[in-house]
Amino acid sequence: MLKRTCLVLFLAATLVFGISGLRSAQTTVLSDEEVASLNQADTSSSALAVKQGGNGLIRILKAPFKAIGRLFGRGKKDDNKLHRLTEKDVEHFESAKFTRVTDATEAPSQISTSAEASPAERVEIGRALLNNNQLNEAIAELSLATSVDPKLAEAHNLLGVAYHRKGLRELARKSLETALKQDKKNPQILNNLGYLLYDTNDFKDALKFLKKAAELAPNDARILNNLALTQSQLGKFDDAYKNFARAGGEIDGRLNMANRLQIAGLPDKAREYFEAARTQAEANQKANRDAQAITVVMEIENGRVKYASVPNRRPGFAAYEATAMRIARGRRYAATKNGQESIVVRIQPAPAS
Repeated sequence: MLKRTCLVLFLAATLVFGISGLRSAQTTVLSDEEVASLNQADTSSSALAVKQGGNGLIRILKAPFKAIGRLFGRGKKDDNKLHRLTEKDVEHFESAKFTRVTDATEAPSQISTSAEASPAERVEIGRALLNNNQLNEAIAELSLATSVDPKLAEAHNLLGVAYHRKGLRELARKSLETALKQDKKNPQILNNLGYLLYDTNDFKDALKFLKKAAELAPNDARILNNLALTQSQLGKFDDAYKNFARAGGEIDGRLNMANRLQIAGLPDKAREYFEAARTQAEANQKANRDAQAITVVMEIENGRVKYASVPNRRPGFAAYEATAMRIARGRRYAATKNGQESIVVRIQPAPAS
């Protein structure tokens, strides 16, 4: 009996000291917070064992595993249950702002295209793109129009203008000649082809087409100006002046001729035309004492007035000069025109209220 009792005590002591050694070994790899958690778990487990009684050794053995489970996120049993949101919970959420994104492949709203557009509609779309200086897009639309309807003269005409602006002169000439075959008496096609030839220094052929255009549209200022430019390049200054004057009046005609003669290396002749223009402007002003003649010098780049100024400003004429410069900036020339130009603008005073 005594031997049995001693054997039981020995086994119990060995088991207790073995467990204690295991716990001590485990604490060597834990942090300070983890050790504190384990100690707290051991204390609470021991207290629970004393309070509830029975199976004390089993509860001691389970305590470290419970503590480790808590360290790895196992908390209360109902932590994972669904809970109803309260107003305080809702306040933690914020609606995200949103921005509408426009598809980059969409065509600009002001110039819409359609896969089902007719050739005539594509011509108008191409014209709008050309006026907006969207040359690549204009060429694409007009090419589609000509491929569907090869006999559409206006499509070939505008395509030639677009190619000319892009500097593709051979393609421009081919398109304009095709347009002219479809519509031989169209003054605008004749004008565009004539100006293209002028731009390529083929003045003789340019003169032939521009003369035909002027016969068909004798009051078109653009055609008359292009014809005068070509005539001045061929040394036909008298004919050039007449067409300049028909296009913009005697004063503008003389100023344009003065510029062309200056370019041609004839400064004395140019001065004569300039003085004649000033004399004519003064005579017109005397005839109408209320009108004011303002000379404006413009710098033209790619057919558009980039800069305009009044060289000789006069006190008290600021309003007249501002109006004259505004009118000058609104003038348009051929897309390939560059350089300096002078005009005289006659401004009538506003009537008294």
